[in-house]
Amino acid sequence: MTDAPSQIEHDDLIDIDFLLTPEEIALRGRVRSFVDTVVRPNIADWYDRAVFPVEIVPEMARLGLLGMHLKGYGCPGQSAVDYGLAALELEAGDSGLRTFVSVQGSLAMSAIYKHGSEDQKNEWLRGMAAGTTIGCFGLTEPDSGSDPASMKTFARRDGDDWVLTGHKRWIGLGTIAHVAIVWAQTDEGVRGFIVPTNTPGFEAKLIEQKLSMRASIQTELILTDVRLPATALLPNVEGLRGPFECLNEARYGIVWGVMGAARDSYESALEYSKTRLPFDRPLASFQLTQQKLVDMAVEIQKGTLLALHLGRLKDAGRLQPHQISVGKLSNTREAIAIAREARTILGGNGITLDYSPLRHANNLESVRTYEGTDEVHTLVIGHHITGIPAFR
Repeated sequence: MTDAPSQIEHDDLIDIDFLLTPEEIALRGRVRSFVDTVVRPNIADWYDRAVFPVEIVPEMARLGLLGMHLKGYGCPGQSAVDYGLAALELEAGDSGLRTFVSVQGSLAMSAIYKHGSEDQKNEWLRGMAAGTTIGCFGLTEPDSGSDPASMKTFARRDGDDWVLTGHKRWIGLGTIAHVAIVWAQTDEGVRGFIVPTNTPGFEAKLIEQKLSMRASIQTELILTDVRLPATALLPNVEGLRGPFECLNEARYGIVWGVMGAARDSYESALEYSKTRLPFDRPLASFQLTQQKLVDMAVEIQKGTLLALHLGRLKDAGRLQPHQISVGKLSNTREAIAIAREARTILGGNGITLDYSPLRHANNLESVRTYEGTDEVHTLVIGHHITGIPAFR
């Protein structure tokens, strides 16, 4: 652990940096510098035009952000805490950036890494870690979000091949992906398939006119008699355990990431309150404003401590699914409240893209929904507490 207070975290009220190593602080600084120099000057324009900046993917790869927590096969092999710190800094820029890293690494790459054959890992993971191959993860369907067991996408055997037919929706990166991990019902239960997106019968359509996650890519996948060889099947998992293990990787990143959006919202409001001069005095000098700022700062500290604790548990091999649900539920809920409260300090100016809080708040509405809604995570925790499943 580091003994000296960090110079980078001037709002670290309770010295959380004392719990980080110098190497972790240095990694965080590198990602923060990337966000400050590449993302912040451009994010308002990207968001306004609903553009995901694919040109920054090579730099993300050079920073070791793709498949960051995976080891071997050209992957960076960083710790869970390293990945969390990077997720926090990325989402301080925009949720869409952290989502890209999450879809690529925690979902698509993790599916191959956890459940694929050695041949599949060797074929795909190096290019994905380098950012030259983009992946997506096809689980959610138009009528099947929180209940993936009801998915209608089906893969049938035809000789040695599989023929895949179905419809997926809210699939990140589908229109720029080179490979899709698609989960489908089969006569043997739910299985995962590696689907090159240039396979005949595969179509990706962009979901447009979004009010949230505008600097990100969400799509529909339409699969019409997509013929795949036997080698496309992920051989090492059957049933919903396969996608759920990947979703837990993504949910873990969210626990950290949303605190980045919250912190950026708070810092935007704090700086504004020092320079805005209603009634000939700084807005920050009013008691009600200070109460808002203090409440935001305290919740950010608590949420970051929770994320760090879960990261240490993950690195120790002790992290349980219900603990991830605690983090995702609590931190996302608090991050939205912080972003909304920060917007109130900005007044009417806060509805413009000159300031980040309302953009973060809009994005967080999506983050609150994907990888498990509040209701789903509440019931996961409720099941753990009571021993009684209440999903049905």
